Amino acid sequence: MALVSMNEKRLPLCMNLLIVEDEAILAMTLCDHLESEGYTVVGIANNGLKAIDLFRNNDVDLILCDITIKGEFDGIETARRINDIRPVPVIYLTAYSDAETVARAKQTFPVAYLTKPYNLMNLRLAIDIAINNLSRTDKTPAASPTTASSGESTNRELILKMGQHIFIKQGYQFIKIFLKDIQILEADDIYTTFLTDTKKYSLRLSLSAVLDKIEYSSLVRVHRSYAVNTERVDTFDDNEIRVGERTIPLGRHFKEQFLSRLHG
Repeated sequence: MALVSMNEKRLPLCMNLLIVEDEAILAMTLCDHLESEGYTVVGIANNGLKAIDLFRNNDVDLILCDITIKGEFDGIETARRINDIRPVPVIYLTAYSDAETVARAKQTFPVAYLTKPYNLMNLRLAIDIAINNLSRTDKTPAASPTTASSGESTNRELILKMGQHIFIKQGYQFIKIFLKDIQILEADDIYTTFLTDTKKYSLRLSLSAVLDKIEYSSLVRVHRSYAVNTERVDTFDDNEIRVGERTIPLGRHFKEQFLSRLHG
Protein backbone atom coordinates (compact mmCIF):
# COMPACT_ATOMS: atom_id res chain seq x y z
CA MET A 1 0.00 0.00 0.00
CA ALA A 2 1.57 3.25 -1.12
CA LEU A 3 0.57 6.08 1.19
CA VAL A 4 2.16 9.45 0.54
CA SER A 5 2.90 11.44 3.68
CA MET A 6 1.84 15.10 3.80
CA ASN A 7 3.73 17.79 5.67
CA GLU A 8 1.00 20.22 6.65
CA LYS A 9 -0.27 20.10 10.22
CA ARG A 10 -3.63 18.40 10.57
CA LEU A 11 -6.36 19.46 12.97
CA PRO A 12 -8.20 17.04 15.27
CA LEU A 13 -11.12 15.39 13.52
CA CYS A 14 -13.99 13.62 15.26
CA MET A 15 -14.92 11.43 12.31
CA ASN A 16 -15.41 7.70 12.77
CA LEU A 17 -14.15 5.34 10.08
CA LEU A 18 -14.57 1.59 9.67
CA ILE A 19 -11.87 -0.29 7.75
CA VAL A 20 -12.82 -3.51 5.92
CA GLU A 21 -9.56 -5.13 4.78
CA ASP A 22 -8.40 -8.75 5.06
CA GLU A 23 -4.67 -8.11 4.77
CA ALA A 24 -3.69 -7.40 8.37
CA ILE A 25 -0.49 -5.45 7.66
CA LEU A 26 -2.19 -3.23 5.09
CA ALA A 27 -5.15 -2.65 7.41
CA MET A 28 -2.93 -1.64 10.34
CA THR A 29 -0.82 0.62 8.12
CA LEU A 30 -3.95 2.36 6.86
CA CYS A 31 -5.30 2.62 10.41
CA ASP A 32 -2.06 4.20 11.66
CA HIS A 33 -2.02 6.76 8.85
CA LEU A 34 -5.66 7.71 9.33
CA GLU A 35 -5.33 8.08 13.10
CA SER A 36 -2.19 10.18 12.66
CA GLU A 37 -4.33 12.42 10.42
CA GLY A 38 -6.84 12.88 13.23
CA TYR A 39 -9.52 10.38 12.19
CA THR A 40 -10.97 7.82 14.60
CA VAL A 41 -10.90 4.21 13.40
CA VAL A 42 -13.68 2.39 15.28
CA GLY A 43 -12.60 -1.04 14.07
CA ILE A 44 -10.99 -3.24 11.43
CA ALA A 45 -12.85 -6.17 9.88
CA ASN A 46 -11.40 -8.86 7.61
CA ASN A 47 -14.81 -10.28 6.64
CA GLY A 48 -18.33 -9.11 5.98
CA LEU A 49 -20.01 -10.48 9.10
CA LYS A 50 -17.51 -8.77 11.40
CA ALA A 51 -17.86 -5.53 9.43
CA ILE A 52 -21.64 -5.59 9.85
CA ASP A 53 -21.29 -6.30 13.57
CA LEU A 54 -18.85 -3.42 14.03
CA PHE A 55 -21.17 -1.14 12.07
CA ARG A 56 -24.19 -2.06 14.20
CA ASN A 57 -22.31 -1.40 17.44
CA ASN A 58 -20.44 1.81 16.57
CA ASP A 59 -21.17 5.29 15.30
CA VAL A 60 -19.67 4.98 11.79
CA ASP A 61 -19.48 8.00 9.48
CA LEU A 62 -17.67 6.38 6.55
CA ILE A 63 -16.43 2.93 5.45
CA LEU A 64 -13.17 2.16 3.66
CA CYS A 65 -13.80 -1.22 2.07
CA ASP A 66 -11.62 -3.67 0.15
CA ILE A 67 -13.57 -5.77 -2.33
CA THR A 68 -11.73 -9.07 -1.95
CA ILE A 69 -12.11 -10.06 1.71
CA LYS A 70 -12.51 -13.25 3.72
CA GLY A 71 -15.87 -14.84 4.46
CA GLU A 72 -18.95 -15.84 2.55
CA PHE A 73 -19.45 -12.51 0.78
CA ASP A 74 -17.13 -9.89 -0.64
CA GLY A 75 -16.77 -6.18 0.08
CA ILE A 76 -19.44 -5.14 -2.41
CA GLU A 77 -22.04 -7.41 -0.83
CA THR A 78 -20.88 -6.26 2.61
CA ALA A 79 -21.43 -2.63 1.61
CA ARG A 80 -24.88 -3.46 0.23
CA ARG A 81 -25.96 -5.17 3.46
CA ILE A 82 -24.59 -2.36 5.61
CA ASN A 83 -26.48 0.25 3.60
CA ASP A 84 -29.66 -1.76 4.09
CA ILE A 85 -29.16 -1.13 7.83
CA ARG A 86 -28.37 2.58 7.46
CA PRO A 87 -27.05 4.60 4.51
CA VAL A 88 -23.36 5.39 4.96
CA PRO A 89 -20.75 6.57 2.44
CA VAL A 90 -18.40 3.85 1.18
CA ILE A 91 -14.99 4.23 -0.42
CA TYR A 92 -13.73 1.10 -2.16
CA LEU A 93 -10.01 0.40 -1.92
CA THR A 94 -9.14 -2.45 -4.26
CA ALA A 95 -6.61 -3.91 -6.65
CA TYR A 96 -9.38 -4.79 -9.11
CA SER A 97 -10.53 -2.39 -11.82
CA ASP A 98 -12.07 -4.78 -14.35
CA ALA A 99 -15.36 -3.79 -15.91
CA GLU A 100 -17.43 -6.47 -14.15
CA THR A 101 -16.18 -5.57 -10.66
CA VAL A 102 -16.60 -1.86 -11.26
CA ALA A 103 -20.14 -2.43 -12.58
CA ARG A 104 -21.08 -4.39 -9.44
CA ALA A 105 -19.52 -1.75 -7.21
CA LYS A 106 -21.49 1.02 -8.94
CA GLN A 107 -24.73 -0.64 -7.90
CA THR A 108 -23.92 0.22 -4.26
CA PHE A 109 -23.30 3.90 -5.14
CA PRO A 110 -19.85 4.35 -3.57
CA VAL A 111 -18.52 7.87 -3.14
CA ALA A 112 -15.12 6.81 -4.50
CA TYR A 113 -13.33 3.82 -6.04
CA LEU A 114 -9.58 3.92 -5.42
CA THR A 115 -7.28 1.30 -6.91
CA LYS A 116 -4.25 0.06 -5.01
CA PRO A 117 -1.64 1.33 -4.57
CA TYR A 118 -3.23 4.66 -3.65
CA ASN A 119 -1.87 7.74 -1.91
CA LEU A 120 -3.02 9.55 1.19
CA MET A 121 -3.72 12.80 -0.64
CA ASN A 122 -6.27 11.09 -2.90
CA LEU A 123 -7.81 9.33 0.07
CA ARG A 124 -8.19 12.63 1.96
CA LEU A 125 -9.87 14.15 -1.07
CA ALA A 126 -12.24 11.19 -1.37
CA ILE A 127 -13.19 11.49 2.32
CA ASP A 128 -13.87 15.24 2.01
CA ILE A 129 -16.03 14.63 -1.07
CA ALA A 130 -17.89 11.86 0.76
CA ILE A 131 -18.82 14.21 3.60
CA ASN A 132 -19.84 16.95 1.22
CA ASN A 133 -21.97 14.70 -1.01
CA LEU A 134 -23.82 13.09 1.87
CA SER A 135 -24.63 16.48 3.35
CA ARG A 136 -26.38 17.52 0.11
CA THR A 137 -29.52 15.69 1.20
CA ASP A 138 -29.79 18.11 4.13
CA LYS A 139 -28.87 21.28 2.30
CA THR A 140 -31.20 24.25 2.29
CA PRO A 141 -31.71 26.16 -0.98
CA ALA A 142 -28.97 28.60 -1.82
CA ALA A 143 -29.63 32.14 -0.67
CA SER A 144 -30.61 34.73 -3.24
CA PRO A 145 -28.31 37.71 -3.96
CA THR A 146 -30.67 39.95 -1.98
CA THR A 147 -30.31 37.95 1.25
CA ALA A 148 -26.65 36.98 1.27
CA SER A 149 -23.48 38.00 -0.46
CA SER A 150 -21.84 35.54 -2.85
CA GLY A 151 -18.98 35.21 -0.38
CA GLU A 152 -21.28 34.15 2.44
CA SER A 153 -23.13 31.73 0.18
CA THR A 154 -19.82 30.09 -0.69
CA ASN A 155 -18.82 29.97 2.96
CA ARG A 156 -21.93 27.95 3.77
CA GLU A 157 -19.93 24.97 2.52
CA LEU A 158 -18.01 25.34 5.81
CA ILE A 159 -20.98 23.65 7.51
CA LEU A 160 -22.20 20.24 6.38
CA LYS A 161 -25.30 18.91 8.13
CA MET A 162 -25.79 15.17 8.48
CA GLY A 163 -28.76 14.16 10.62
CA GLN A 164 -28.21 15.09 14.25
CA HIS A 165 -24.65 16.32 13.82
CA ILE A 166 -22.75 18.74 11.64
CA PHE A 167 -19.24 18.92 10.25
CA ILE A 168 -17.57 22.32 10.31
CA LYS A 169 -14.47 23.12 8.29
CA GLN A 170 -11.44 24.01 10.39
CA GLY A 171 -8.30 24.39 8.33
CA TYR A 172 -7.92 21.29 6.16
CA GLN A 173 -10.36 19.10 8.06
CA PHE A 174 -14.04 18.75 8.94
CA ILE A 175 -14.77 18.42 12.66
CA LYS A 176 -17.93 16.67 13.82
CA ILE A 177 -20.17 18.37 16.40
CA PHE A 178 -23.38 16.83 17.68
CA LEU A 179 -26.11 19.46 17.62
CA LYS A 180 -27.19 18.62 21.17
CA ASP A 181 -23.66 19.48 22.38
CA ILE A 182 -23.79 23.08 21.15
CA GLN A 183 -24.40 25.37 24.10
CA ILE A 184 -24.09 28.82 22.57
CA LEU A 185 -23.46 30.49 19.23
CA GLU A 186 -21.67 33.82 19.62
CA ALA A 187 -21.37 36.35 16.79
CA ASP A 188 -18.49 38.77 16.41
CA ASP A 189 -18.84 40.84 13.25
CA ILE A 190 -18.62 38.31 10.37
CA TYR A 191 -17.50 35.42 12.59
CA THR A 192 -19.58 32.97 14.61
CA THR A 193 -18.12 30.90 17.45
CA PHE A 194 -19.57 27.52 18.42
CA LEU A 195 -19.26 26.89 22.17
CA THR A 196 -19.65 23.31 23.43
CA ASP A 197 -19.01 21.83 26.86
CA THR A 198 -15.27 21.55 26.28
CA LYS A 199 -14.29 23.32 23.06
CA LYS A 200 -15.03 26.24 20.80
CA TYR A 201 -14.71 26.67 17.04
CA SER A 202 -15.02 29.78 14.88
CA LEU A 203 -16.25 30.16 11.33
CA ARG A 204 -16.19 33.15 9.02
CA LEU A 205 -19.95 33.13 8.73
CA SER A 206 -22.74 35.31 10.16
CA LEU A 207 -24.94 34.08 12.97
CA SER A 208 -28.02 34.27 10.74
CA ALA A 209 -26.35 32.13 8.09
CA VAL A 210 -25.27 29.55 10.67
CA LEU A 211 -28.78 29.23 12.11
CA ASP A 212 -30.25 29.02 8.63
CA LYS A 213 -27.85 26.27 7.65
CA ILE A 214 -28.13 24.19 10.84
CA GLU A 215 -31.96 24.33 11.10
CA TYR A 216 -31.94 22.92 14.63
CA SER A 217 -35.14 23.87 16.46
CA SER A 218 -33.50 23.97 19.90
CA LEU A 219 -31.04 26.66 18.78
CA VAL A 220 -32.81 30.01 19.06
CA ARG A 221 -31.53 33.54 18.69
CA VAL A 222 -31.85 35.50 21.93
CA HIS A 223 -29.79 38.57 21.08
CA ARG A 224 -28.29 40.08 17.95
CA SER A 225 -24.98 38.52 18.96
CA TYR A 226 -26.11 35.25 20.56
CA ALA A 227 -28.14 32.10 20.04
CA VAL A 228 -28.58 29.45 22.73
CA ASN A 229 -29.55 25.80 22.83
CA THR A 230 -32.79 25.82 24.83
CA GLU A 231 -32.06 22.27 26.02
CA ARG A 232 -28.93 23.56 27.76
CA VAL A 233 -30.50 26.56 29.54
CA ASP A 234 -30.09 26.41 33.34
CA THR A 235 -31.87 29.61 34.42
CA PHE A 236 -33.24 32.80 32.88
CA ASP A 237 -35.03 36.01 33.80
CA ASP A 238 -36.30 39.02 31.86
CA ASN A 239 -32.80 40.15 30.93
CA GLU A 240 -30.38 37.21 31.05
CA ILE A 241 -30.01 33.52 30.29
CA ARG A 242 -27.64 31.22 32.14
CA VAL A 243 -26.04 28.35 30.21
CA GLY A 244 -23.46 26.52 32.26
CA GLU A 245 -20.99 29.14 33.46
CA ARG A 246 -21.95 31.65 30.78
CA THR A 247 -24.51 34.46 31.17
CA ILE A 248 -26.09 35.58 27.91
CA PRO A 249 -28.15 38.77 27.44
CA LEU A 250 -31.78 38.27 26.45
CA GLY A 251 -32.82 40.95 23.98
CA ARG A 252 -36.36 42.22 24.32
CA HIS A 253 -37.02 41.71 20.58
CA PHE A 254 -36.08 38.03 20.88
CA LYS A 255 -37.83 37.23 24.19
CA GLU A 256 -41.11 36.02 22.67
CA GLN A 257 -39.37 33.64 20.29
CA PHE A 258 -37.19 32.30 23.09
CA LEU A 259 -40.18 31.64 25.36
CA SER A 260 -42.13 29.95 22.59
CA ARG A 261 -39.23 27.55 21.94
CA LEU A 262 -39.09 26.71 25.64
CA HIS A 263 -42.75 25.78 25.56
CA GLY A 264 -41.93 23.51 22.59
